[in-house]
Order: sequence, then structure tokens, then C-alpha cells
Amino acid sequence: MRRLLICLLAVTAALSAAQSPAAHKSSSQTENILMLSDIHFDPFHDPTLVPQLVKAKVKDWPKILATPMTPAAQQAFDNLQKTCGAKGIDTDYTLLTSALTAQHAQLAKPLFVTISGDLMAHQFDCRYKTLVPNGSKDDYSAFAANTVTFVTQQLHGTFPKAPLYFALGNNDSGCKDYRETEESDYLKADGKSFSQVVLDKSNAKEVLKDFSALGDYRVDLPKPFKHTRLLVMQDLFESKKYETCGGKDSDKEAKEQIDWLNKELADARSKGDRVWVMAHIPPGIDAYSTFTKANKGDNTSCKYSKPTEFLGSNLFADTLRDNADAISLVLLGHTHMDEMRLFAGKTSDGGIPGKLVPSISPVDGNNPSFTVGVVDPAKSMLMDYSVYAASNQTGVGTTWSLEYTYSTTYNEPDYSAASLTALTNGFLTDPQSKTAASQAYESHYFVGGPSAGLNLKAAAMSVVWPIYTCSLVHDHAKTFTACACPAQ
Repeated sequence: MRRLLICLLAVTAALSAAQSPAAHKSSSQTENILMLSDIHFDPFHDPTLVPQLVKAKVKDWPKILATPMTPAAQQAFDNLQKTCGAKGIDTDYTLLTSALTAQHAQLAKPLFVTISGDLMAHQFDCRYKTLVPNGSKDDYSAFAANTVTFVTQQLHGTFPKAPLYFALGNNDSGCKDYRETEESDYLKADGKSFSQVVLDKSNAKEVLKDFSALGDYRVDLPKPFKHTRLLVMQDLFESKKYETCGGKDSDKEAKEQIDWLNKELADARSKGDRVWVMAHIPPGIDAYSTFTKANKGDNTSCKYSKPTEFLGSNLFADTLRDNADAISLVLLGHTHMDEMRLFAGKTSDGGIPGKLVPSISPVDGNNPSFTVGVVDPAKSMLMDYSVYAASNQTGVGTTWSLEYTYSTTYNEPDYSAASLTALTNGFLTDPQSKTAASQAYESHYFVGGPSAGLNLKAAAMSVVWPIYTCSLVHDHAKTFTACACPAQ
């Protein structure tokens, strides 16, 4: 379905002129945070510079990457794209710099910054092996870790006084997409980089203590938050596509990771702490893949009886459900789209608000974006957020403007489970997406700014809307199918 979406985008009108950024005002009870995801930085965008990057220290990368691209370099990049079967272009240094500049201009002093995974470009292993054919496995792992360190340092340089909390995604690996091995040198290197930007000694110790095992860690959120911890997971180990670096299927790591999560949640509960959880891949149903598969010849009475799930088991979703009373928010990424989730709780009036943060990478045809959140530390809650979108996908002559603000678009007082229950109930009872709220969700799902005339992005989303709304609130195949096929 994403291919359909991109094809429809190809015939949409050009974006309208950029809007003036809206100011973010914090009351004495609220603070502003910055939420990012799926940066997918590509150090191979100028292939002629890669030999220098391989030899250089990370601190020298900016000077190298700032080298103007020549026609020969552009041709080399085009060839690399073909060799690696790329479907789009990820974030180069120009776009990354544009994004960081815009983020700082909009929010110079965030209370903290969250990055919910996928710092590295797609097809990273193919790009490296093509351009560094004599590189060893250890060389590859070191270069991958250096890329993560570079992104970390670029963000830290932009927000030197703000704690940065990073999760890793499926592309963030020392060997290959969806592959990793616990206690790897890559994880150890990333843990060291991340520990240096949390800006709190006790939090840094927590990162170093746990990260090298499976890429997980806990931190206490900064003042004025009290008794609120953030649990960060590298949940590629939960993915159905996960393999060790040696190419072996294994579910041991997923079970160990969930054991770690349960232990941390039990500790938080015993101390009366509230919890935020951040990972990359969302638990639950991939509605677009489910829709695409169902329309390729599934002749069962219900086309959606075998939905596609993001993860390999329900362990993550079940753990969230069992601890819904202690968890205030779940931050995720992976889809590159701007999405909501309401994760089920044990009771019908429970649940956890989830936010899938849209990407900086434009690889899927979406425009790059970042999200500014308004939080209430006393309640440990996300109250509101605004999404800012780029006017183009290159970072060249780019303006960044307000796409929308949650509170004014959906008329909800906060981003709580109660508010999302009301909102998603409205979506579920509006299969033709006739309400203003449904139309707004469809329009903003695929970030790109307001477009003139017919909004084909929303038209594409509307095809999937009836089953997509089921995926917002049902994270298990059985309940999703009951929602998508009510006659069954």
C-alpha cells in the first residue's frame, strides 16, 4: 500500500507556501520536549568522500561531509542507489543540518530530546561493502558505530544542555538490517556514545550498565519530573525478522529483553514511579501490509483473518497491557508516518497512549519532520504536540513550517488514554472518514504540508481507513480480526 501511496503522491500538486512557525508557550506547569525518529543518516551520499570518512575521526566528519557534491559524485551515488536497490533517498548531511537548524530555531532549549530509533541509512551493509570492498566485519561494525556517534554528536552540538535519549532501530546494527548479537562491540560502542549525552551521571551509569547486553537502558527523566523513569528498548530483538549476526533465528534475546522490561516495571511500581517506554518497532498490526496482502488473492470469507504483525510475538504488547496502570506513554517510530496508538490495558477503561513519531528521512516519499511536545511533569504526561514539516526533501532552500497542532486539530485536552479512547472511538464509528477529525488524521498521516486542491495523500489513506482504525486500538491478531471483520 505504501507503493500506492507514493504513486499517488507523484501526481499531487506542489506544496503551498510555508506557514510561519507557531510559538510554543509553556505554562508554569508544562515544559517543551523535542521528539525525533528515523533519521536514517547516510554517510555514503557522496561516495567519493567515503575513503576519507573511513580513516577520519568522527569529530572530523562534518568538515569532510560539507564538501560540495560534484557531478561525478552524483553519478557515483546514482550508481550506488541502483546497486543496492534503493527505493528512495535517506538523510544526507545537508538535510540533517537543515533539520537541526530548524529544530533549534523552533525550540532552542528543550527539556530533553527523544530519538526513537533508526539513526543509520537503509541498505547500510550494501553501501559499505560496495564502497569499501576490503573492509572486514570488524571494520564494518566500527564504521556503523561511528555513524551513530556522528548523529549523536550532531544533536548534542545543537542542544548541548538538553539530555538526549536514543533508542536503536532495526537498521541500527553492527552487521545487517534486523540482525544483531547481544554484547556485540557495536552495542558497546553505541552505549558509550549514548551515555555521554544523557547529562546525568547516575543516568550515564545506568546506560553503561545495561546497554551492551541488548541495547536497553533506563533513565530518570529530568526535573521538574519527579519519580518518572524512561525505559528504552532495542526491540529489533522482538521482530519476526530478527536473526543473530550469524544469520540464526533466535527467540532467546526477545525473552531476555522482556524479562528486563518486567523487572524494571516491577521496580518502578515498588517505588511508586511512573514510566515512559521508548522503542522503535511498534507492537501490534501492520495495517498497510495486511491490506496489501488481503487484496492479493486471499479468498477467505474475511480478508483480514491473518493480519501482518510487526513483531514476532505478543510479549511486548502483553507486558504493556499488564502494566498499563504504571505506564504513561509509549514512544515509537519505524513506519515513518505520523500515527497514534492506544495500547490495551487489563480493563476496558484502561490503556496507554502511544505515539509513532514521523521520520526525518524522506525515503518513503514523505517530507522530513520533527515534533515538539508539551509535557506536564507533575502528571508525567504528554499534553500536546506540534509537527513541523520541511518544504522539500533535500535540505536545500528548505523552509520548515507548522503542519498541525494536536490539541487544536482534534479538540482534546491532552494526549491521555482517555482522550485517545474518545478520539479512536470516533474513528472506528466513521468508516467513510466523514468527520473533521478523521479527515485530519488521514491528511497528516503522510507528512508533507498542506497541498493545493485535491489531497491525494488523504485519498490513499481513506482506502485503508476502515481496517487501519482497527490497528489503532487492537494490538493482537484475534481482536484486530474481530474489529476488521465484524460479521465473523
